[in-house]
Amino acid sequence: MTSAEGQADGLEWAVSGSALDGEASGDLHLVIPGVDPARPQSLLAVMDGLGHGHDAQLASVECAAILKSQVGAPLLDLVQRAHEGLRSTRGVAMTLALLDPERGRLEWVAVGNVEGLVIHQGLLGAPRRDAVVQRGGVVGYRLPPLKVSEVALTPGDVIVLATDGIKSAFSEKLELSIPVRDLADDIRQRFGKGTDDALVLVARYRGGGA
Repeated sequence: MTSAEGQADGLEWAVSGSALDGEASGDLHLVIPGVDPARPQSLLAVMDGLGHGHDAQLASVECAAILKSQVGAPLLDLVQRAHEGLRSTRGVAMTLALLDPERGRLEWVAVGNVEGLVIHQGLLGAPRRDAVVQRGGVVGYRLPPLKVSEVALTPGDVIVLATDGIKSAFSEKLELSIPVRDLADDIRQRFGKGTDDALVLVARYRGGGA
């Protein structure tokens, strides 16, 4: 079982995951708070090593190490450097998001089937959703043409990154006001397929930075 939580400038986050074999999960998250006080952007990443088990885990761990070594690089550069560094592995599906709390903006890009949603809690009516554009491909094997997209955020918006071990219907009937720790666990428990590794990262945008 994977469980973690924390805070960074302008957001709070939590992750919940499980391994198909109960031991080695190929699904991995990474949260790197902004290191530049002038622009404290935070990087959110979820990686899904192809298949499951030890080899899938190795690919995701190597990908996380590459991302950590390139802190501050633009998103497309991060994808390219991970792609070059993972050629000897199974490769990963991956969604990267860069959150700028001062501007209230989220930039993101996806390769493969790690789903990304921003759920906007409106005062009236049903929540509105923005989804990352998922391009078919594998980081470390074949990259599709990629373009970074941007989403405007308002305080209270919820960001969810989920591997394909989570059913795509997870965004329906969520209680968005509960703590992110509980929300991550709820998504995994109710929507985990049980036939693959599964991981969900939930972050709530608080706005304005520290």
